[in-house]
Amino acid sequence: MIEKLPLLSAYRGATALLGPFGPALLTWRRQRGKEDVRRMNERMGHPGQARPPGRLAWLHGASVGEGLALLPLVDHLRSRGFHVLITTGTVSSAQVLAGRMPGGAIHQYIPIDVPKFMRRFVDHWKPDLVMIAESELWPNLIFEVTDRGIPLVLVNARLSERSFQRWQRLPGFISGILQRIDLCLAQTKDDAARLMMLGAQRVQVSGNLKFDVSAPPVDSGKLAELSGLIGPRPVWVAASTHAGEEDVALAVHKQLVSRFPTLLTIVAPRHAQRGAEIGAMAQAQGVAPALRSQGAMPESRTGFYIADTMGELGLFYRLSSVVFVGKSMIGRGGQNPIEPAKLGSAILHGPHVANFSEVYRALDAAHGAMQVGDADTLARALALLLSDVAHLRRTSRAASDAVEKLGGASLHIVRALEPYFMQMRMESR
Repeated sequence: MIEKLPLLSAYRGATALLGPFGPALLTWRRQRGKEDVRRMNERMGHPGQARPPGRLAWLHGASVGEGLALLPLVDHLRSRGFHVLITTGTVSSAQVLAGRMPGGAIHQYIPIDVPKFMRRFVDHWKPDLVMIAESELWPNLIFEVTDRGIPLVLVNARLSERSFQRWQRLPGFISGILQRIDLCLAQTKDDAARLMMLGAQRVQVSGNLKFDVSAPPVDSGKLAELSGLIGPRPVWVAASTHAGEEDVALAVHKQLVSRFPTLLTIVAPRHAQRGAEIGAMAQAQGVAPALRSQGAMPESRTGFYIADTMGELGLFYRLSSVVFVGKSMIGRGGQNPIEPAKLGSAILHGPHVANFSEVYRALDAAHGAMQVGDADTLARALALLLSDVAHLRRTSRAASDAVEKLGGASLHIVRALEPYFMQMRMESR
């Protein structure tokens, strides 16, 4: 069949030639902090652990958000007798998942999409069922799985209008991939329609798994310590910020501190390694920063606190009832607001939230979130919330209620998978 799809055939051939260069590529990436030096062999398909006996479900998500979204499925699969293998492709995702995966689940890095590496990986793990999250459509992964007759399901599937338009330029390539997928379980009706137009043959709408993800964990000792240090001070968090948004947070802090002299602004950049850069920027603007990566604590004299550590957003979300969610004021699609909303924070966001449009529409409609466009409007929104406790509580409750109502995707997905479970039970008799 692949010989009738020249672009897919060319992709398979070109990536096969990359095999010998795998170690060099991984070394280059490691030098840039993008690979785990202790586990680089996993990226070439070499197993880091033995395969457990019995049935195995392989779940794959690209990075932190996609990997976390798969966790609600783990207990369902375990209750049906599966061991669960979760793969991701980033160092940060492995670090976050290490503290949040349920018992009975194994994490491995996904191999680079080279036929030999994928073949080695699948030959070792021998999954009975494969689920890929969102839009991780790696051709060699898909061919190595489906050539063995292993059921392949796209879960939490999403396809933005922009991606849809790009794929329309390569109709044979994308249809050749999608037609190998047994079942696509889409987040929304729009996602489902776009997938069908590109060639997916069995598509259902199951909702968004990210609504079912548990709130991020917290170290109770750290929470008690920081809560004691902060006390009754007004606090807001600028979470998952990207370059350009820290400037906004600084401007807002400088505007508000005259009205709220004890204000604590906490900035948690999306990429923790940018902490020193943000600190230098604050100093240049006359604001004394404190960096968590350097051991600093938010003491009474600290006004601008940079939370440049990994895996602690759950801590900072619990310290504030107001969170600005980043990547939304600079036109890059937004970050996920579900976790702070679940923890009872009022949500503030910029206009650019296309990556999570469904969530933000629900939050805005429920008055659990407000859209802001620049530093001035963000400062006004914060001033309103921080000065009116009753209004802040209503907004926070509306945010948590809105995301709670949108849950249930994991149950829909498991119901859709029942025919596969039944077939496996019949084959094992």
